[in-house]
Amino acid sequence: MHGGPMTDIETFRTETRSWLEAHCPPSMRTPMAESEAVWGGRNAHFPSPDSKFWLEAMASKGWTAPMWPKAYGGGGLDGEQNRVLQEELARIKARPALMSFGIWMFGPVILEFGTEEQKQAYLPDMVHGRSWWCQGYSEPGAGSDLAGLQTKAISDGDHYIVEGQKIWTSYAHYADMMLCLVRTDPRVPKHEGISVLLFDMKTPGIDVRPIKLISGLSPFCETFLNGVRVPKTQMLGPKNKGWDVAKRILQYERTNISASGFGGGAGLDLVEAAKESFGLDNGTLANKDLRSRITKQRMYERAFHLTMRRAQEEAKAGSEVSHYASVLKIAAAKLNQDKTELLVETLGMDGLGWAGDAYRPEALKATRDWLRAKGNSIEGGTSEVNLNIVAKRVLGLHDHQ
Repeated sequence: MHGGPMTDIETFRTETRSWLEAHCPPSMRTPMAESEAVWGGRNAHFPSPDSKFWLEAMASKGWTAPMWPKAYGGGGLDGEQNRVLQEELARIKARPALMSFGIWMFGPVILEFGTEEQKQAYLPDMVHGRSWWCQGYSEPGAGSDLAGLQTKAISDGDHYIVEGQKIWTSYAHYADMMLCLVRTDPRVPKHEGISVLLFDMKTPGIDVRPIKLISGLSPFCETFLNGVRVPKTQMLGPKNKGWDVAKRILQYERTNISASGFGGGAGLDLVEAAKESFGLDNGTLANKDLRSRITKQRMYERAFHLTMRRAQEEAKAGSEVSHYASVLKIAAAKLNQDKTELLVETLGMDGLGWAGDAYRPEALKATRDWLRAKGNSIEGGTSEVNLNIVAKRVLGLHDHQ
């Protein structure tokens, strides 16, 4: 029995599968620890030669940003082709070639709001992992109320002079570039006097200090901006209309945080850990209460991933990133917090370790992941703020007077 000629998408799948088999090294088809992630940047760190080769290969195809236009280094794929690419990457369990806030959040808004010069200047570097970006949003007095920011940009000829402070700036101590919200007009209502500036982190006047978290990690920083001179050509979007840009970035951020499940990297499998701790009774987990809660957790995860897939399919069909991102962010935070809590409980005494040879590395990671997960309902917009957005923008409820 002979089939007919292959369709264009079947041909694309065959060619993609062949290319991935030839270019994805075996070591890049194994679970990735957080320390082995490739973030790129001017001072890029590659944990192995294979990880460098994998990034260069994927970037050469534009597949680190597969749906961006080829003119800016992207892959130029349509939605159906990208779905095939992601399926083929998942089939061989390929590691992400590049972790990038630029690709997840800032590139899409530069594509939407940027000038042609800005697109050419910034997007190809993102695709190839030549730049590491950070986000200058939250301030000590403007966290949940982001529009209350006070960092100011004062006009000075062809430049702005930026004065202020940002906090919880993820990986600012490693970043090459910052997308920063500034106040350019303090006389108008707070949402109307905000602009967006893009600047190099090597610009004089920038002081970055890491903040150690309860988990022992320091991915967040406080960033002081003292007399930072930024060319006016590096303003993204119209002056005083930066709130529109900021909202779009938040939507992309929440969607990507949700899709990634807050990262976490390679670690213990919840079901396998439970079997190891409690054993089996006639082929099922002996601890009935834990068995029930793990089952509910896995059902929740399955429902969440199906919802994410539906959102992605809608986006491929042309729907814009919307306030639906807030729904996903709330659900993803709860999902990860419940999962890490269950895992630590399942480990028993092994889940109480902080450091030392008495505990296996996977158990120590589980404890720190559990502590780190406490921030999931804060970062990327608190769950309370996102619930308000859902109430007003999705459900159409009115403010209580």
